[in-house]
Order: sequence, then structure tokens, then C-alpha cells
Amino acid sequence: MRTNFDFTPYRRSTVGFDRLFDLLEATARTETVDGYPPFDIERESEDSYQITLAVAGFRPDDIEIVAQNNQLTVSGRKPDDRDEGRFVHRGIATRAFERRFQLADFVQVQTASFDNGLLRIALKREIPEAMKPRRIEITGAAANDRARDAEVRIEDHQADRNAA
Repeated sequence: MRTNFDFTPYRRSTVGFDRLFDLLEATARTETVDGYPPFDIERESEDSYQITLAVAGFRPDDIEIVAQNNQLTVSGRKPDDRDEGRFVHRGIATRAFERRFQLADFVQVQTASFDNGLLRIALKREIPEAMKPRRIEITGAAANDRARDAEVRIEDHQADRNAA
């Protein structure tokens, strides 16, 4: 049995995390019990990931991959099978599916490959240079004093070199 988690106490004490809480609540509401098709998510390096879906019975042209607004949607639809009468037992699932994956900011889909019934989707986080952390110099009386001291030391060193 699944119970919903109340994020209200956390919303009161945090600023700017509304999108995260909305995402968590939406995921809890829309998550299905159906685990089809099964999938793995692998971390290959700090900024590289791979999603592998087991889609036996599907061909690459039966599958559609769409990345939009930090969401990756993988869906599969088999064309109508006219050979239903010839199967004595059909154990390989070929029902339509749709899997959604929420991607973090700056995670981009790189490639998708299909081999032996496994669909592999390579993802990479690419943070723009403008978004990377940068060191900010502190200005003020103490910082100005340090800068002035550094300038005096450089002038003294240059004067010593010129005198020699």
C-alpha cells in the first residue's frame, strides 16, 4: 500500500524548492504499479548516465523517444498483429507502453541504440559555462588593504631590482 507524503512542513522552511516538491508530488501521483517494460539506470561517470529498457518483441521503428522540458518519454506501439491465430502461447509481451523519466537540469539525451531487445539511451549532463560555480572576490576595507599591501610589495621588489 502506498501512502502520500506531505511536504508542507518542508515547503514552509525552504525557499526556491517549489519545483522540486511539485515534481515529487506529481511522480507519486502518476507512478504506476505496472513495471513494463523493465529498465535499468546506470551511472557511467559523474556526468554520464545510461537508461536500458528491455523491449523484447519490439523493433526500433515501433519505439518513439521524445525529450522535452526535462522529461524523457519512451513509448512503444506494435502494429496490429494479424498472426494471432498461429500462436499456441504468447508469453512475450507486445502491449503498448509509455515510460517517462524526469531529467535533471542540463541533462541531454546523447544517443539511443537498439541491440538484442535492449534499448539503450545515453544521457550526459552538460552545465553551461555561465552556470558553473565561480569565485567572487570580496571588496571592502580589509580587501583594499591587502591589495594595497600587494602593490607596495611589488613596487619595493621592482625598486630593489632596478637598484641592483
